Amino acid sequence: MKKYKDNFSLEDINRIIEMAWEDRTHFEAIEKQFGINQDGVIKIMRANLKRSSFELWRKRTKGRKTKHKAFSSNDLIRFKSKDQK
Repeated sequence: MKKYKDNFSLEDINRIIEMAWEDRTHFEAIEKQFGINQDGVIKIMRANLKRSSFELWRKRTKGRKTKHKAFSSNDLIRFKSKDQK
């Protein structure tokens, strides 16, 4: 399922960006909540961040195990905010 910035409210885009910046939030969690895959998140981040901020974010998330549920261990206890579903 592909959804891009035209299908999201400003509030949704802000929440996607917030979740994408969080180190412990998996891309799968964003997909489950908003129906957008990792490539869609990258497109939203690229369109809504300054170039330097986007490059910093990509550098941080590229290959990061905590951003991919399949690569992270299940024994970690994680904080889950009340805003997350």
